[in-house]
Amino acid sequence: MADIGNFLKKRADDGLLRVLRPASGRYEGNIYFNKKEYIDLSSNDYLGLSAHPELIKTAKTAIEKFGSGTCASRLMSGDLEMHHELEEAVAKFKNKEAALVFNSGYQANTGIISALYGKKDCIFSDRLNHASIVDGILLSGAHFFRFQHNNMEHLEALLQKERNKFDDALIITETIFSMDGDSAPLKDLVRLKNKYNCSIMVDEAHATGIFGKRGSGMVEQEGLGKEIDLIMGTFGKALGSFGAYLAASKRIVEYLVNSSRSFIYSTALPPAVIACNLASIKLIKEEPRRRIELLKSAQYFRDSLKAKGFEVRGDSQVVPLITRDNAGTIKFAKMLQEKGYWVLPVRAPTVPAGEARLRFSLSYCHGREVLGKLINDISNIKI
Repeated sequence: MADIGNFLKKRADDGLLRVLRPASGRYEGNIYFNKKEYIDLSSNDYLGLSAHPELIKTAKTAIEKFGSGTCASRLMSGDLEMHHELEEAVAKFKNKEAALVFNSGYQANTGIISALYGKKDCIFSDRLNHASIVDGILLSGAHFFRFQHNNMEHLEALLQKERNKFDDALIITETIFSMDGDSAPLKDLVRLKNKYNCSIMVDEAHATGIFGKRGSGMVEQEGLGKEIDLIMGTFGKALGSFGAYLAASKRIVEYLVNSSRSFIYSTALPPAVIACNLASIKLIKEEPRRRIELLKSAQYFRDSLKAKGFEVRGDSQVVPLITRDNAGTIKFAKMLQEKGYWVLPVRAPTVPAGEARLRFSLSYCHGREVLGKLINDISNIKI
């Protein structure tokens, strides 16, 4: 067993010991702790759909019809027609032949990558990719090469050196990065995919619902639906619900149904969640104003902080304010919390050492009045 005592002590001594904080409520851009209300800048409910009346009504209807849960994995009697209806909707939404629903983004990434790739293959992964992608690669046993974040020259150098040594090859990236809020150069990645005979997988968790003409994500925005082999994403962020998916060819989906351990050995998502996911895809198409206003607000927030001399990054609804020093970052977050903003410090190992930051996760629920006051409050804090 791990040396639990020393681990916890070292974490505490380094100021890195994390604890769970039970909130009494979370609703429409606000969060409640100990009877105090905060502006919630830590949630991934980017479009405020989790409290949308249509999702609430849909969930209630599903519970009344099917009950609160399912009884088994989908291959062992846990399957309903609505699971297939959702997968058809996702495939159409992502402009792919087929789709498969997973229980979470973590289970999707670990299950997809480990099922499709093995010891004779190689995978090229952006250095800032999510931990679930890294764990999926490690589970696969494939040879693992990391390229510098969004650095196409480094990726091509690795491809030139390593690609021909292996059978199949995968390039994998997030489309919107969860901690930097920036986007991947998808067209350049596709060019390298074609040049070096690779497949390409993208994680659209933080892009789905926000980008693209129909809100499908960055793949749609860049017009690359036919070029991207594997499109993974989640329902638990902008879509306001829970679960994840892969959109791909029918052949790949059929293979994963029979080979992906995280799919085969997991109880199916309950009907209320599936119903909410169906409703949220519909709402994304019907209410584009939400994503349009969100991105306008994010740009206003980012530009305003830059104008005041702060280092901020990204080009999405995720806005990191780079503070670098761990102790100063923790103090900064605490002072903002005292002013009524729930924003958390992000430190290593979640981000590289020396890259500590405050991560502002903006929502459609945060209007200009809220953001304007936040900008002033940030500017008036002295660390």
